[in-house]
Amino acid sequence: MGIGFSIFLLAVGAILAFAVHATVAGLDIRVVGFILMAAGAVGLILTLAVFAPRRRRTVTQTSGAYGAQPIAGSSTLTTEDVAGPPIP
Repeated sequence: MGIGFSIFLLAVGAILAFAVHATVAGLDIRVVGFILMAAGAVGLILTLAVFAPRRRRTVTQTSGAYGAQPIAGSSTLTTEDVAGPPIP
């Protein structure tokens, strides 16, 4: 479940729980709305907790001869994400 679909479930659940005043025999629309909101919240939390750390990267760029020591005039650029460990 992605972020967009989780927000969609939250919105539809809120509409059903708070804005719809219809009655259906054998079905409580408010309960369905609360269930959809809970599913959207759980999906949003899981999406952010599980899939967001995979997007962090460490990039190292070195110019110069391969396998040689850096020489004068070559450059090394290293960027790291301080929010988490690098991904191998």
